[in-house]
Amino acid sequence: MDRLTEMEAFATVVDQGGFTDAAKKMGISKSAVSKHVSSLEARLGARLLNRTTRRVSPTEIGLAYYDRARRVLNDAGEADALVTSMQSAPSGLLRISVATDFGVNHLSPILGSFLQEYPDITVNMVLNNRFVELISEGFDMAIRVGELEDSTLRARKLTDTTKRMIASPAYFEQFGRPQRIDDLNEHKLLHYSNQASGNVWKITAPSGEKRQVRTAGWLTVNDGQSLLNAAISGLGIAYLPSYLYADAMEKGLVVDAIPSLPEEKLGIYAVYPPGRFTQPKVRAFIDFLVQTFNEKELAQAS
Repeated sequence: MDRLTEMEAFATVVDQGGFTDAAKKMGISKSAVSKHVSSLEARLGARLLNRTTRRVSPTEIGLAYYDRARRVLNDAGEADALVTSMQSAPSGLLRISVATDFGVNHLSPILGSFLQEYPDITVNMVLNNRFVELISEGFDMAIRVGELEDSTLRARKLTDTTKRMIASPAYFEQFGRPQRIDDLNEHKLLHYSNQASGNVWKITAPSGEKRQVRTAGWLTVNDGQSLLNAAISGLGIAYLPSYLYADAMEKGLVVDAIPSLPEEKLGIYAVYPPGRFTQPKVRAFIDFLVQTFNEKELAQAS
């Protein structure tokens, strides 16, 4: 007899508490279930069930075998489901977490193309400026910019962006222009409040040395677009990714604070829960983002 079927018959008898209910669950006769279990016991050379006229219960050996058998059966079921899902078109609800400014400027404009390509997927995009807990908060994936924190999440790089310090020409006319990193101590810095490092800027010097700058400013806010608006208004120097300031710089509303410094490169990543199998809807969306961003050379402007 088939070993997996014997195992399933035995586990179902334990789950259902008897042969009659196990037969109903499996859709076979009671005698067939009994034959499967008897064959299993004979092959193992051990009694797995205590049988009385009123009830059936696993023996001590049977209980230990049940724990392992149930694990094997669950894995087999997941394997079958995996093959089925990989052959089917991506579908279902896709919940995405993304920072507000990136979501508004770069995800919203391309979602229509994705949904037309995958009509069986529905998207719930949540815009917020904090790191969500993907699993506990029910998200399938998130888009994150910059250095990733150590975690058990899986990650795939979508593209790169650059980061520079910028301010308005009017600000520099009023307060002067910094020539080197140390000069930032005398300036008003505009901070992003959700940074894990707090109000600390990590800057690469022309020598390649990594420097840290901590200076109070007139404004701390948890939104990149608001920081850009503040910089345009002359409130101080902001340290932003190029996908936020590129248009403003092209129009002359902001300029590079210290042009002699090397550009900081930031990765843009899709992060999603761990596991050997990535859901087709998640894989489809990540593949779409990689292709779309690379075609548009997203956020490479400086």
